[in-house]
Amino acid sequence: MKKTISLLSKLLLSSILFWNVAAVEANELVESESADVAGYCHIKFAPMEEATLSWVRPEFNSGAEKSIDFYGPCDYDPTGAAEVRMQRAILLRELYGDSSND
Repeated sequence: MKKTISLLSKLLLSSILFWNVAAVEANELVESESADVAGYCHIKFAPMEEATLSWVRPEFNSGAEKSIDFYGPCDYDPTGAAEVRMQRAILLRELYGDSSND
């Protein structure tokens, strides 16, 4: 019985530590600072992994060389539906050569 309780407590502790590490890593990929206008912020975040754009909660590409520079409402979700649509559109333009970067 003591071994079971010890095992369960260690499992619980390790799972809590595991989930906190992922949360800390995600917070490091998003920088936010208040702007002069009330309710607006300047947010910088990494683009999402292309493979995760179809997921319910896409993940940031931590190895990306460029970051997205966003100026808008402070409650903007960098992994929300609006940003996923935007990044999918950008990806499709790049895939089919419709990009205006000549």
